[in-house]
Amino acid sequence: MKKILVTVVLGVAAFAAAQTPAQPPQGQTPASPSQPAAQPAQAPSAAAPAQAPVIKDPAEYNAYVGAIGQKDPAAQISGLEAFLTQYPNSIMKVAALQTLMGDYQQTNNQAKTIDAATKLVAADPTNVRAMALLAYFNRLKAQGGDANATQDLADAKKYGQMGLDSLPKFTKPEGTSDADFQKMKDQMTGIFNAAIGIAALTNKDYDTARKALRAAVDSTPDSQKDFSVVYPLALAYAGPTPADPKLTPDPINAIWFAVRASTVAPNAQYQTQIEKYAKGLYIKYHGGDDGWADVLAQAKANPTPPPGFTIKPAPTPAEQAHNMAIATDPTKMDFAQWEFILSNGAQADQDLVWNAVKGKAVQLNGTVIKATATEFDIAGSSDDIDAKKADITLTFEEKVPLKLIPKEGASLDFQGEPASYTPNPFMMTMEKGKLLKAAAPAAPAKKAPVHHKPASR
Repeated sequence: MKKILVTVVLGVAAFAAAQTPAQPPQGQTPASPSQPAAQPAQAPSAAAPAQAPVIKDPAEYNAYVGAIGQKDPAAQISGLEAFLTQYPNSIMKVAALQTLMGDYQQTNNQAKTIDAATKLVAADPTNVRAMALLAYFNRLKAQGGDANATQDLADAKKYGQMGLDSLPKFTKPEGTSDADFQKMKDQMTGIFNAAIGIAALTNKDYDTARKALRAAVDSTPDSQKDFSVVYPLALAYAGPTPADPKLTPDPINAIWFAVRASTVAPNAQYQTQIEKYAKGLYIKYHGGDDGWADVLAQAKANPTPPPGFTIKPAPTPAEQAHNMAIATDPTKMDFAQWEFILSNGAQADQDLVWNAVKGKAVQLNGTVIKATATEFDIAGSSDDIDAKKADITLTFEEKVPLKLIPKEGASLDFQGEPASYTPNPFMMTMEKGKLLKAAAPAAPAKKAPVHHKPASR
């Protein structure tokens, strides 16, 4: 699943708790020319004034109070838009824009919410509430396949970074408890990091994506985990396909958060697809599906990996070669097993096999790649047969009669004595070659299966 389709928009319920109305409490108005400054006329922000701003022009004052006093959101929007048009440099501009942003948000007008928030950040460059809305909505637009997704992501990243930079200066709104203020900051931290992380993932900056998206996931309560953030975190840990050798893989976290994404996916189809994806990652890393049920249960029950959690990786080719070398008498192995051990095993394992077969007459079947009167190039393993690549050079002490020289691609039963080999690319030279009578040819030996660890990214 390359594109993340967001079917459940968190709307602003996820952010509503962070919104404080940018209008006076009931019964209060901004200070008029005949009133002393008293209560703040806008929600406190990093740049909030110590006292209520004073509108000195009676006409401006009446226009603002008339607009802000409207109970119907549509009427308030109309009044505030008219006020801002008539008084673009009003001392109440920030307060008016903040209320306008909330009204558009309340009426589910996303485009106008973004427009008001953009104007609010221009007027108040430390307004983290507006930055959070801009980072959030621009990210969702990009992930939803918006035609201007590239610009949306650039804007989401910009406001995400601005928000993180401004958040330490954000002061607690009046009447907000310490606990609620911390929740508010955690929520905005998640929003800002999610925007930065999605932009980084799209730009293939996997290190930044992992850090930012993990911070976003960790700062969000488990009951509010967002699929559009958790799934990209799994993709960031999994890294690019094909793998990038410059990137350190993190398959364990990729597996874990892919399972977590399946638990918060918006529908059953996504849940099934992503759980299947997680299992594929597990098998690729572990080498089989044994133990998968336990990992699946743990990841579904816990938001993050518990301390000490690990998944045993598949044995390396060298480990497989060693296990193969000590499990079977080399004289009873097929050619593909010899090739695998002699190509991948430690020197001691190579020596164990080679000393057992060197100079011993062995009978094999293979496919002719090239043949002359004195030397045949033969593919002895199924992989090399498929690739039409020789892995055996068979030499003869006497010339082979012309009528017995096989055609390229022919199946051949032969005998020879292993004399030397090169590990990589693998080639075994066999001497004292003999052609055997063509009985029903044996099926070519298959190369031993190799469980590859994911390549470095």
